[in-house]
Amino acid sequence: MPFIKLQNVPSKELLPGFTVKFIHVEKMTLAYWDIKAGSILPEHSHHHEQVAAQVISGEFELTLDGEAKIMKAGDIAVIPSNVLHSGKAITDCQLLDVFSPVREDYL
Repeated sequence: MPFIKLQNVPSKELLPGFTVKFIHVEKMTLAYWDIKAGSILPEHSHHHEQVAAQVISGEFELTLDGEAKIMKAGDIAVIPSNVLHSGKAITDCQLLDVFSPVREDYL
């Protein structure tokens, strides 16, 4: 699977307003999100390291360990293991998250 057309990857709605396409490889998971304005990501944590909210388009407010920031295209956040985080789509937006190790709960 060295080459993938993202348009051919099936999508699913994981949370209300959050549609995602997953790519899983041996040691990481990539999540390509399409998020509708106003959609809420509830506060949570996980043991995975996460390079999160790589904003491709739109605006997303990410709260990381109690600190909120409105992120725009080109912004990236790094979320260490077990750190509480949540978010809200300010506009319709597209994000890319990378998780390590693989998100087995998303397989």
